[in-house]
Amino acid sequence: MINFYDINIIVFGVFSLTFLIQMIYIWFIFGRLAFYKPKVDKRIEKPVSVVITTRDDYFFLQKHLPSILTQDYPEYEVVVVNDRSDDETMALLDRLSNQYDHLKVVNMNHSVSFYPGKKFPLSIGIKSAKHEILLLTDSDCQVNSKNWIRNMQMGFDDQTQIILGYGPYQPQKGILNSLIRYYSYFTALQYLSFALAKMPYMGVGRNLAYTKSLFYKNNGFISHYKVASGDDDLFVNETAKSNNVKICVNPDSFTYSVPKTTFGQWIKQKKRHLSAGKLYKKRHQLVLSLYPFSLLVFYSLFAYQMFSGFLFYYVLGILGVRLISFMVIQKTSMNKLNEKKLFLPSPILELFIFLLNSLLVMSNTIYTKNQWK
Repeated sequence: MINFYDINIIVFGVFSLTFLIQMIYIWFIFGRLAFYKPKVDKRIEKPVSVVITTRDDYFFLQKHLPSILTQDYPEYEVVVVNDRSDDETMALLDRLSNQYDHLKVVNMNHSVSFYPGKKFPLSIGIKSAKHEILLLTDSDCQVNSKNWIRNMQMGFDDQTQIILGYGPYQPQKGILNSLIRYYSYFTALQYLSFALAKMPYMGVGRNLAYTKSLFYKNNGFISHYKVASGDDDLFVNETAKSNNVKICVNPDSFTYSVPKTTFGQWIKQKKRHLSAGKLYKKRHQLVLSLYPFSLLVFYSLFAYQMFSGFLFYYVLGILGVRLISFMVIQKTSMNKLNEKKLFLPSPILELFIFLLNSLLVMSNTIYTKNQWK
């Protein structure tokens, strides 16, 4: 018959196992980004096609498109696909196209019901692009410098077909903004670190580059065209290999987006993004779920052991090592990604986003139709 001592031994053993899993992820996966030192390699500046899809984004286009059209780069074009906008977007694009010869505008006037989300307009934009290197962003994104294109194309070579960039959200006041920014940061910490570990699994369309030949070789988005989201992460998940992906974390390459202003809007956005996760390769689903699962078990068993008092100081010591390790990697990674004022609340924010993710994934089991706008 198992007594309380045996139960406590088993609990402590599982607790120690989850601690070991956490250490592997923190130091051997996330540590790759934290201590990443990019090689300074000046390559030939190849022609680039920037592709943007937009719908009713007159305000953002007016504010952000000029900084893309005035990049310090010798040869590039900007392809903007206007997907049935009802505002003044078309008039703005006509005006800008008369001013900038390298702006190409594609107007879509009809809906394609069998191709949901922004995948069809993005496919049209890619088909209209004349250069091999495609650089994608969104109309609400502000490029961080005039060297955005230069930095994002720099890693392409004979092997590299995908460049993963970083697209943070603009800092604003409030708890919701901190939560949104940390969620975006931690997502990037994962996909950039796994890419450095030769296990690339996703990218974000706010700042992503790949080759046109890779797009056509993969038949575009045809394998997941029924899913409204996934024009970025599912495409990378399908096409990325251990040797054809690089990352770009130079601050000049960042693109900043405007965050949602209400919790409900943000939750709707997250549910749409998470809906694509079930289509990731099984091995990616496993390694991505193991870390949050082990974290939740770790804290649950820690609470139990604090209540039972079993090996009290050993348990506290293990928690301290985990927390110090986590904070070291967080601080170093946040400095690299130029994230401010997220360091101190990061342990709480991390736990919260994983609890929230669990709830959102469960809610996504009930199908809801998602659109990109």
